[in-house]
Amino acid sequence: MASLSSQPYKGTRDFYPADKRVQNYIFNVWREVAERFGYEEYGAPLLEPIDIYAAKSGQEIVNEQTYQFTDRGGRNVAIRPEMTPSISRMVAGRRQELGYPARLYSIAQFMRYERPQHGREREFWQLNLDMFGVEGPQADAEMIIISDAIMRSFGADNKMFTIRINNRKLINYMMADYLGLDVIQSELMIKLFDKKGKISHEQFRDQAADIFGPTQQATGLSRIAALLSASSMAELPPEIRDSEPVREVRELFTILHDNGVTSAKFDISLMRGFDYYTGMVFEVFDNHPENNRSMFGGGRYDGLVGLFGVEPLPTVGMAPGATTTENFLRAHKLLPEFESSTDVYMIVLGEGSLKGAQKLAKELRAEGVKVAIDITNRKLDKQIKTAVKIKVPYMLFIGEKELSEELYRLKDVKSENEQTLGIERIVTTVADYRRRSDDDLDL
Repeated sequence: MASLSSQPYKGTRDFYPADKRVQNYIFNVWREVAERFGYEEYGAPLLEPIDIYAAKSGQEIVNEQTYQFTDRGGRNVAIRPEMTPSISRMVAGRRQELGYPARLYSIAQFMRYERPQHGREREFWQLNLDMFGVEGPQADAEMIIISDAIMRSFGADNKMFTIRINNRKLINYMMADYLGLDVIQSELMIKLFDKKGKISHEQFRDQAADIFGPTQQATGLSRIAALLSASSMAELPPEIRDSEPVREVRELFTILHDNGVTSAKFDISLMRGFDYYTGMVFEVFDNHPENNRSMFGGGRYDGLVGLFGVEPLPTVGMAPGATTTENFLRAHKLLPEFESSTDVYMIVLGEGSLKGAQKLAKELRAEGVKVAIDITNRKLDKQIKTAVKIKVPYMLFIGEKELSEELYRLKDVKSENEQTLGIERIVTTVADYRRRSDDDLDL
């Protein structure tokens, strides 16, 4: 019989303790920022009926990317590929009971069957943050302000990232009124714009020409060129510049400016792929030359709650991913150094000292110190090697002499400084160290 592979399923990753520390750091920053803005945490099932994705997420997600199966009751279900339909279903279920605006967030796990690549995996974690019940640019702006706050809470500045903003109403106006496309052509052109950064200029031009057809090609391509050459709203063609959707975008940028958001930029080519967006859309881009890509985004989706048989609700949301966030932090050298969540590794000097070490560990744990005891009766060097490998901040040496005198050798692993201390001083020394470490992570 062949041995089993030690590799994880394609497109997923194992999280060893060092990896989990990084993930938890990202989750903690997300949670702190979300709650700072008054958002409250919720949870939803990992499985949902496939229908709720078929209704609005888009056929690519349903037909190509969902992990779906028929359960034993004959129901066609999917492992969630995103959270937006789930939270919309939940809000619809308590439509009359919730207080509005309803500010909700979750940090959850998802799966999509797609080609794994840098920053994109089949299994992934996201912060999902949504506001229900408020129309207009104030709610749109809050979502972008929070996105900016998240990036800055990780230590990022304007040189490191850009928030690109567009509006689906403007996109629809641009497709129908300015480019003269019908519904099918508009849908195809939106999808082409959405992948513009992933194909060559020549491929984009040729595919756009095919969408226009022979009679519209010349005019259509020149109008697209005029659109793409505009680096600001003021440079847009007059037919678009004076439209109502552009006035909405201008109002949004005024609010962002008043709130000190300087990372935002208008981008007429930004589309966002999901079919359910109805207004403002945005994406946060990493400006690092080795990781120059969209990290996360969001937008307004006012129609989704109404699909569940209740009155529609205006809604805006966004969803940063853990993998793209980690790649950003690594590229810009913003990731802190992490140590073990264990405070003290207790090294037992001789088998006869184990009982006393267990008693001491119990006392330290009662005082909030996280203690691991080496129960192997190995030689001193092997116990020390384990403590170093798991990156604990302190080693505590326990032998018969230490137990009889009730004074114990506490060694700082990083500085190699060693002190002989009683139990109370051990507790305060570890507490002071943890406080300093937490303060460093908050900087």
